[in-house]
Amino acid sequence: MDLQVFERYQHYLQSEKRYSPLTLSAYQQDLGDFVKWLEQLKQAPAVIQVKAFHIRDWISALRRRGLEGRSLQRKLSSLRRFYQFLLREGLVNSNPCFDVPVPKPPPHLPEILNADQLEYLLDTHPEGALELRDCAIMELFYSSGVRLAELVGLNVNHLDLNQGMMRVRGKGDKERDVPIGQQAVKALRAWLSVRSDLCDSDEQALFVSQQRRRISMRNVQARLIYWQEKRGLAQRLHPHKLRHSCASHLLESSSDLRAVQELLGHVNIGTTQIYTHLDFQRLAAVYDKAHPRAHKKP
Repeated sequence: MDLQVFERYQHYLQSEKRYSPLTLSAYQQDLGDFVKWLEQLKQAPAVIQVKAFHIRDWISALRRRGLEGRSLQRKLSSLRRFYQFLLREGLVNSNPCFDVPVPKPPPHLPEILNADQLEYLLDTHPEGALELRDCAIMELFYSSGVRLAELVGLNVNHLDLNQGMMRVRGKGDKERDVPIGQQAVKALRAWLSVRSDLCDSDEQALFVSQQRRRISMRNVQARLIYWQEKRGLAQRLHPHKLRHSCASHLLESSSDLRAVQELLGHVNIGTTQIYTHLDFQRLAAVYDKAHPRAHKKP
């Protein structure tokens, strides 16, 4: 019976769902692993007799083997699809996977540059209009934590350099006022003094390219890689790394989660809390290195 069910399921994925050979192979592998595990049980049930507790026990066994969140999610997803097919075919009365919680992967912690790395990156002597523009871009990313799309969308009239503020249009067309640090103000003034070399007088965009129009997101990313290579940084440099660095360093210094949330334009404070994990990682590293009782004695 089980063999016929598997063949019908394989045909369904191949003919109706039109999944790629790679996806079919992954589903087959996950299902095969589950069946092998079932067969090792003392009272091995048939595939169509599986209950939620069997699925939970299987997930627990995979955890003990060292599988982590994303791998467990994929295997549970493969199994859920299979039992959904059986439910559609009338071979089971319910999908046993629906009562099994999806294992959460560990939070993805963003990469950041430390203060010394940023000091080295930004301590430059720009030559010409393009490099002055690039320095203003990098200072603004790190100073204000803006997103790439927000920075590219800035116009000159969005700045108030005397007050050290700018108006940013973020996700959902929501506007927010963001402070600009003194070093970023200085870099922006230097850029604005030569900006007319790269654009016409009626151009509104704050940052422009050699094509004399608003700079593109891809161009910004390419210029950051240029500076990564020019300054010899080991880490890949990209806009979000500067944004993450801004948020992490600000939270590390102030511990004001709400202020960082407002600065970054996060709707949900849970999104901002990821930076508390980064701060804890730093604290844990310092503790392990410095505390006399952090390690077991030999």
